[in-house]
Amino acid sequence: MVFAGLAEDVGGVAEGGLPNAVELGTKVWLAASLNAILAEWKLTQAEAARLLGVNQPKVSALKGYKLEGFSVERLMHFATALQHDVVIEIRPRAANRGAGRVMVVGAA
Repeated sequence: MVFAGLAEDVGGVAEGGLPNAVELGTKVWLAASLNAILAEWKLTQAEAARLLGVNQPKVSALKGYKLEGFSVERLMHFATALQHDVVIEIRPRAANRGAGRVMVVGAA
């Protein structure tokens, strides 16, 4: 799944030196994947809330990318509740890059 413009937005957050930029970028990618799944399934916020085990305002926050109240772990749990696998892969960094990076690749 390709999220047009999202890579640049998340990259800008990480480069902007914001506190917890990597975590925020990871949350945004996870939320984008979750929102794509919810849109594909054509669920109401109330139906999504029941599946995710949260209340409707939490789904509204997720859909609006208000992610302060969500941990990366919780967002990954939402993906599994929506019948998707979450795969964490640790691999050597590319030789031409400085530091390693955290990356989420969404496929709904």
